[in-house]
Amino acid sequence: MTLKIHFSIISIAVFALCTSAEYYFSANFSYAGPNGPEKWGSLSPSFAACSNGKAQSPVDLMKTDIVLNKQLKNLERHYLPTNATLVNNKFNIGVHFEGKVGDININGKNYSLKQLHWHSPSEHRANGRIHDAELHLVHLTQDNNNIAVVAVLYKLGDPDPLISQIEDKLIELEKKNREGDKDAQIAVGTFDVEEINRSSHRYYRYVGSLTTPPCKEGVTWNILGKLRTLSKEQLELLKAPLGTEFKHNARPLQQLNGRKIEMYYHPNHLHGTQATPFEYHE
Repeated sequence: MTLKIHFSIISIAVFALCTSAEYYFSANFSYAGPNGPEKWGSLSPSFAACSNGKAQSPVDLMKTDIVLNKQLKNLERHYLPTNATLVNNKFNIGVHFEGKVGDININGKNYSLKQLHWHSPSEHRANGRIHDAELHLVHLTQDNNNIAVVAVLYKLGDPDPLISQIEDKLIELEKKNREGDKDAQIAVGTFDVEEINRSSHRYYRYVGSLTTPPCKEGVTWNILGKLRTLSKEQLELLKAPLGTEFKHNARPLQQLNGRKIEMYYHPNHLHGTQATPFEYHE
């Protein structure tokens, strides 16, 4: 029974499956107040890593902690349009995929995209700077034992084409929420992640954890070095269906505890550069 419950909790944090949400939220985790992030580790024995873990996320991508690793490979992403469902995970808004979307390869291991979701403001910082939002694309190996997340930071600006695909669905989700349907799931139809397909000239990699309970460690983080933009209206749409305690859903920064953040930088962009500067704009 213990093993079954523990697996259920991890499944929610990774997949945010609505079928297990009742157990998860019996712990009443929040982002403020008596059940805020500093208390997560004491809300359930399964959440102990939130307090005791030594390789937690998010972190600040400080220039002094970043090392160029010329052995890293280009983080190629090959995603295909597929049917998806818009879900209010209570603590964020997510898109869950019903079929095969695509993979990324890290150190010879394939990770399949399972879902994506947003946090606002950003959880990771860029040399101390907080951005307006952060997108997490969650990938799993076939045995579900390994997690890799591709993260993208947003600043306010032009509308994001990715979010534009679901704007009307976000409005519908918020309406159902107001009507009392807190577990509403909205069929999106075909959702195209092609906008994320392009290779990156730069990304940052480190090993950390999930940023929500149970704060499971061993997660391979890949933060893309190119900012995306979203409009103020889109940001409000992503917040609207969430409860007050989850509208600000960014976990505080965690200590690196000796970890280094590795940087990939395409060789063609290193010409004439002795020490690659930390820049988040490309």
